[in-house]
Amino acid sequence: MEDELNSSELGSLTYWQDTYVKELDNYEQSGDIGDVWFGEDSALRVIKWICDCGLEKDSPIIDLGCGNGFTLSSLADEGFLNLLGVDYCEEAIALAEKVNKEYTILKFKIFDIINDDAASLGKFGVVHDKGTYDAICLNPNVKEYRPKYIQQVVDMLNDNGLFVITSCNWTESELIKQFSEKLKLKCVIPTPQFKFGGKVGSVVSSVVFEKIIKT
Repeated sequence: MEDELNSSELGSLTYWQDTYVKELDNYEQSGDIGDVWFGEDSALRVIKWICDCGLEKDSPIIDLGCGNGFTLSSLADEGFLNLLGVDYCEEAIALAEKVNKEYTILKFKIFDIINDDAASLGKFGVVHDKGTYDAICLNPNVKEYRPKYIQQVVDMLNDNGLFVITSCNWTESELIKQFSEKLKLKCVIPTPQFKFGGKVGSVVSSVVFEKIIKT
């Protein structure tokens, strides 16, 4: 990797534990479900793409770093039936379970994608990530963690599985470069662009990859 991000507290478990302790308290006090990372518009674009991609409603979907479970509850509202959210932060899972207690089909589990075994979760038609890869890339051990993360994603995908990732730290071309050894580009989900100083860019990048089937 030619350029790495500067490490940040956002790459540490302690940061997310502190964050979700506060969000749990806010939810208990006021019913505030907490932040939707990168904004609801970004999440809803990805949800719409998943709804329109021809995926069967009973196809298993996993949300890596599910936070408060917004993506999964939105997919449940669209009729999807086999939904699992995982997060390495116990407090995030506690918040997701409280916020989504009326969604009895949703399952949540504490899972560390770097240190736990992906085989324990099964295979999925869609692996979704909005923010987890970004956090890993802000960890001082990113050079060790990135290949572990990518291999875990590959191991989670069924033969026709799709990996849908949204990043605020990496461009579309950077994501394609980082994942191209193990996954094949399917498409880029269009995101609003801005123009500044003669350059065009996006606040976030959303890219869809397919599992490479070895013959």
